[in-house]
Amino acid sequence: MQQPVTNAPIFTDEQRNVPQLKMVDGFSRLLDTKFRIPGTDIRFGLDFLLGLIPGAGDLVSLGMSGVLITTMAKHGASPRLAAKMLFNVALDALVGTIPVLGNIFDLVYKANYRNAVLMREYYEEGRHSGSVWPVVLGVVVMLLVIFVFVIWAITSLFGWLFGML
Repeated sequence: MQQPVTNAPIFTDEQRNVPQLKMVDGFSRLLDTKFRIPGTDIRFGLDFLLGLIPGAGDLVSLGMSGVLITTMAKHGASPRLAAKMLFNVALDALVGTIPVLGNIFDLVYKANYRNAVLMREYYEEGRHSGSVWPVVLGVVVMLLVIFVFVIWAITSLFGWLFGML
């Protein structure tokens, strides 16, 4: 499933003619693969850098990922595909709340890149169906649930850490 991680366009030239998919392509790469650690094949993006800011960075990253999923849902993602994308983002957000481990996980997992690849594969199979507002509404509701859970996890983690001091 997962192609080698590069900063090359994820979507084909034909798919990138759709302005929203071009945005998804560029934004996904900015979040997960824009930069490379010199001397290695390890790529990272804004998601990793935001994860270095405890709490707030994870929430901003989650919001940016939510914009991507909503855009993909508006352009033909099925409920099942949207659920896979939400799982990727939820896993990234929840593990991201754990100091150090969350940052290492961001270097490896790349939820936004995975989601863009899933969407490209879905388009290549010819299964996209255009605008699907019930899916978009479901994505927004699930993102709010994930957002609230991440806030709870962050406050619990900080409470536990400060309680130990």
